[in-house]
This record gives sequence, structure tokens and C-alpha cells, in this order.
Amino acid sequence: MSDRKIKVVIVDDSALARQMIGQALTADTGIEVTITTADPSLALERMRRQWPDVLIVDIETPRLGGLAFLRQVMAERSTPIVACSRPATIDTPAHREALAAGAVGVVSRPHVGLRAFLDQGGRELVRAVRSAARSRHASADPSPPDLLRPKNSADVMLAAGPSTAVAGSGEQIIAIGTSTGGTQALEAVLTRLPAHCKGIVIVQHMPERFTAMLAQRLNDLCQIEIREAGDGDRVMPGHALIAPGGKHMMLRRNGTQYRVEVANGPLVNRHRPSVDVLFRSVARYAGPNALGILMTGMGDDGARGLKEMRDSGAKTIAQDEASCVVFGMPREAIRRGAAEQTLALEQIPAALMAFSRTGNPVV
Repeated sequence: MSDRKIKVVIVDDSALARQMIGQALTADTGIEVTITTADPSLALERMRRQWPDVLIVDIETPRLGGLAFLRQVMAERSTPIVACSRPATIDTPAHREALAAGAVGVVSRPHVGLRAFLDQGGRELVRAVRSAARSRHASADPSPPDLLRPKNSADVMLAAGPSTAVAGSGEQIIAIGTSTGGTQALEAVLTRLPAHCKGIVIVQHMPERFTAMLAQRLNDLCQIEIREAGDGDRVMPGHALIAPGGKHMMLRRNGTQYRVEVANGPLVNRHRPSVDVLFRSVARYAGPNALGILMTGMGDDGARGLKEMRDSGAKTIAQDEASCVVFGMPREAIRRGAAEQTLALEQIPAALMAFSRTGNPVV
């Protein structure tokens, strides 16, 4: 295993909070705090000299402008960000805005004595930072510890095999996979869909708990109903199911209907949920009755699954480079010949609506 430490930057307007967060993190020998500051401009200037693996930002102080700073950082370079907020329930408008802007986690800001925080909140903070680092939003380091781990394929969840579906033999469905930049991309697509579109299943790489928050936020914005998937949920027109963080989601056929299986299992392509797992199951059980879309994201998760979908007769789309935050996943799909069409983000909603009307996503 690599002994490389996770480099963390803390931006918070409270000197005490910075001290408490820093002490909690450095108690873990695998984490190094490189910058602590109340000034976002100074933080960004110093980050450009040595970009961190994870950024911790106070999102609720008006003087700091945490959400604006978060968006500025993500526009400059995709980075795992943990949003820090005042103690409250985890699902607040500020939290949802932070996730929409690209944060991968939200933790409570220190609000008690140093010793109590280190005992109670320090472990949660360390877990959040390690989870954020594993999300691999940062791409500057070509050899992080995660890359030294075995990289499982979808075989560990569902064996490869031919499609069992026949065109016209079941409901039509849409499968979407995305990662870095995906929260914004999903909002751009789903908010433009009418209530009568085909049923949708989605994998967005995101830690446990935050997929439910993402689903709630999107549900508040969209005409279609969007929620975090539960095991056995039916895929229905006008509804979208988002795979829960920390679990895989697979499509299953039940007569002419489809349901999802939500299951534990090993990481696939270093992700759980994995796009490849979902796409392989869609290829197997929906085949020519499906549309697969692979959007912005780092790495190659979903590229193989999209090719399997195309080989099964499904329609397939990859997001184009110009509109991606990170072009890794769509690029690999295009390289493998998995995408029938390459579309800009703003064209994808029209393709979904065309597929819902005619079964053909050509725009």
C-alpha cells in the first residue's frame, strides 16, 4: 500500500473551528492538513501551487461565501469537497445546494469544546475526508492508493451473458450513469423532462446518505417523481430511481414490467454503486427496449456496460467533451464503440423525450 497522505485544505472563518478540524484530521496519520485559512481568495491562490486531495469549506457563513467559493473551485478543477455547516439536520437547503454545486459530503461544523469534538465529531470528519478522497474527483495524482487496489468488473455482481429481451416485449426504460459533475448534469437533464417520460434508473457516484438528499432536491425541481431506490421498486413511467450510495442497483424483469434490485457487494471499477453493474443488468433484461446514457465522470465506469447495452440492441448516447466537467467515462465509451450518438448536455433532454415518444433518441 502507498504511504502517501491525503492532503486537505480547510477554509472556515472561525479560527477555533479551523483548529478543531485540523487537530481532528491530523490525529489520523494518513491525513495532512496543508492550508487553513478564513480567506477563500488566499486559499485558491495557494491551492494553485499544490492542489489538495480534499477541500473542507464552511458553506453557511455569508462573509465567507462558502457556496460561491465551492462553485469557483469546481469550475477551475474538479475537487472532492466536504461542506461544513452549523449543527442541524443533515438535509437542509444549504446542504442540497452544496451537493448540487459538487460537494461529495456534508458534516457538522465543530460547536462544542475541543475535547468533546475530537471524541464525538472527529471520527465522522475523518471518515468523510477519506470517503471524499476515494471518490477520486481530483485527478492531479496519477497513483493514489485506490489505484493500487484490485479493480473488480461487473462479473462480481452479475455474470456476463446474452440479452434475454426481445424488442417490444416489455416497457421501454432509460438508464443513466454519471460521476464527477453529474449532480449538475442530472439537474440540467431531468428538470427539462415532462411528467410522462419513460421510467429512468440512475447511478450517480456519491457516498451513502447523500444520494437520498440528491433525489429529494431533484424531486423538488422536476415534473417527474425522483427518489432514492429501494429494493424491489418498480421502474415506472414518469419516475426516476437513483441508486443509493454504498449499494449496487440492478434491473430485474417481472413479466412485462421492470423492478430494481438494490444489493450489497464489492466495489466495481472502485465504485459502489457502479454504472457498469446497472448497465449490464439493463442490457440483459431490457436490451432493445432501453436507452443508455453515459455522462460526465472520471475513469471508465459505465463504458463497458454501455457497449454491452449497444450490443444487446439498446440505443446509446455519450455526453460530448465540451459539455463534460470530466470527459473520462464518456471518452472511454466512445473509444470502445459503445455510443451511437455523442451529444452535448443541452441536447440530451430532447433525445430522452424523442425516445419516450418514438423509441428513437435521434435529435
